[in-house]
Amino acid sequence: MPKAYLILLFAVMFETVGTTALQASQQFTKLVPSVIVVLSYGAAFYLMALTLRTMPVGITYAIWSGMGIVLIAIIGFFVFGQKLDWPAVLGMGLIVLGIVVINLFSKTAGH
Repeated sequence: MPKAYLILLFAVMFETVGTTALQASQQFTKLVPSVIVVLSYGAAFYLMALTLRTMPVGITYAIWSGMGIVLIAIIGFFVFGQKLDWPAVLGMGLIVLGIVVINLFSKTAGH
């Protein structure tokens, strides 16, 4: 795995932690989750900026947002009891398929 992809993976992980903490902060009324939101998003955007040194912004953002959507939906389902219907699952499957297509077939993906 190229270094840029590894950095982007960590960026997505921090963004996922931050978004999960955002839900747990209850609109920034709980201190600890609110602090986690700020620190996680800061780390996520810093790491994403490092990724942009070697990958195009469109590809970076497609991977970032696609992975984030799917991970947050999974966390929402298991942690917060949020339901997903079949159209939502199908749509997220198409997002994942889009990320795979970009990474396997696109010459602009920054391999």
